[in-house]
Amino acid sequence: MLGRNTQAPTPDQAPREPRQGVNAGSTFRLTVSFMLMVVVAFLAVESWRTWRDYRSVFASARDSVTNLARATAQHAEDTIRQVDVLTAGLAERVEGDGLQNLDVARIHKLLIQQSKIMPQLHGLFIYGPDGHWIVTDKEVTPETANNADRDYFQYHRTHEDRGVRIGQVVESRSTHDLIIPISRRLNNPDGSFAGVLLGTVKVSYFVDYYGDFRIDDKGALVLAMRDGTILVRRPFIASVVGKSLANSEIFKTYLPNANQGIVQIRAVVDDTERLYGYRALTTYPLVVEAGLSRDSIIAPWRQDLLKNGFVLVFLILVLACFGLIVLSQLRQRMAMEREIRSAHKTMRDMALTDSLTGLGNRRRLDAALTDEIRLARRQGSPLSLIMLDVDYFKRYNDQYGHAAGDDCLIAVGDGIRKAVKRPSDLAVRYGGEEFTVLLPNTDSAGAIQVAEDILQTIRSLEIEHAAHPLGYVTASAGITTRYPVDETVTPASLLKSADTCLYQAKQQGRNRWCSAQASRQIQPIAAMPRMDR
Repeated sequence: MLGRNTQAPTPDQAPREPRQGVNAGSTFRLTVSFMLMVVVAFLAVESWRTWRDYRSVFASARDSVTNLARATAQHAEDTIRQVDVLTAGLAERVEGDGLQNLDVARIHKLLIQQSKIMPQLHGLFIYGPDGHWIVTDKEVTPETANNADRDYFQYHRTHEDRGVRIGQVVESRSTHDLIIPISRRLNNPDGSFAGVLLGTVKVSYFVDYYGDFRIDDKGALVLAMRDGTILVRRPFIASVVGKSLANSEIFKTYLPNANQGIVQIRAVVDDTERLYGYRALTTYPLVVEAGLSRDSIIAPWRQDLLKNGFVLVFLILVLACFGLIVLSQLRQRMAMEREIRSAHKTMRDMALTDSLTGLGNRRRLDAALTDEIRLARRQGSPLSLIMLDVDYFKRYNDQYGHAAGDDCLIAVGDGIRKAVKRPSDLAVRYGGEEFTVLLPNTDSAGAIQVAEDILQTIRSLEIEHAAHPLGYVTASAGITTRYPVDETVTPASLLKSADTCLYQAKQQGRNRWCSAQASRQIQPIAAMPRMDR
């Protein structure tokens, strides 16, 4: 609120407790505070250690997936390069001899020899321009076999580039194994299409290699084409081979910006959240992914967390038991002191409380005024006082009777209590239908705001008052604000100033307030807005 500062209750409003009660209460609070500080220290240290370990396990996991991705990428590149070099040499020999002059028996032996040297090979094949098998590393070459319908054959027939081409996984027509075709175009001396040289790599070769890595059950190793088509995956599921990862986060977001990296994402194949290391091969259009499931990464950390959590809970329970022994002794002492203080407070409140409204009485105001003036003088703060009077209250009593008048005063007192917010503010019934509100550390603007709130609250009660010009109960207020540090202020002068302002408000038509500032000049009277009924 404008012009109002927070202030603790005055000594009159919060009576001083006996010294022993203060000491016992302080000891109790210190003991509890010490216990809480120890618990907080334990929790802080354990939280820091837990966060450090959490980061450590993920740092270790990042190293692991990076190494896995590097190893699988190197293995895939070496595997493809060996077939690439072999087919390049064979293509040069076949094109040099010409397919028409090809020594099939000699080439057949050469293909068998190379297949035995390279364990990844499923087979080596040479196809003519019409797709028929000319020679292979197999013991028997089917006379009617034709591969003109294969994707790699159709590609080389329509494209003149001489580089090696890695195709999607297909099923071998000779052994029905899943294979990865690695093919080259063969040309006639005039550059026309002469056929295709094909080397096939067994998918099982990669599956066996990936199976040797010790990763968790939910981990994954993937070899895919640059367009996202899966060639090999661990765990191996035949139905997954050939599916596309083009819409995965790695292929859609990360690979376009960096050929290698580490990301934590949810897999599109099995919806498992993993930490992936990915790497694009430098020579061939392939990508490898190595992923460890998040559950497996944090499982050891979670177990350690539970173990340390049990230890921490045990220590806290031991500390709590020790604290309870100390606190139980203090409680017995404090219980007796509370009973004494409660009885003292009850008697004091009865002496300082208005029995009708439950607000303070004039005796309480007289005691508080002296203390607050002294406190305001010492702190150099303003002190405000509001005096209120219910308008046309005598007419109300005449109209409705004294019992109804008492009910009206009770409602008005409750409205004043609700409008006065701070614990340090003191609302009292001054006498009859007059009320007073003492506002420590509150300047004129703040006091005016409080007065407006009180008058508005009383109006909002809408207590019927047939003898009132407005038809409902209202009140008028006089406000005074003083600075005891700059002028001589006494309880009598403060009350007289507020009473003078109240008289001015009454003279000007009631249902309004007027204020006297520290300059002792009366401010213009402010009329309160009328309330539509």
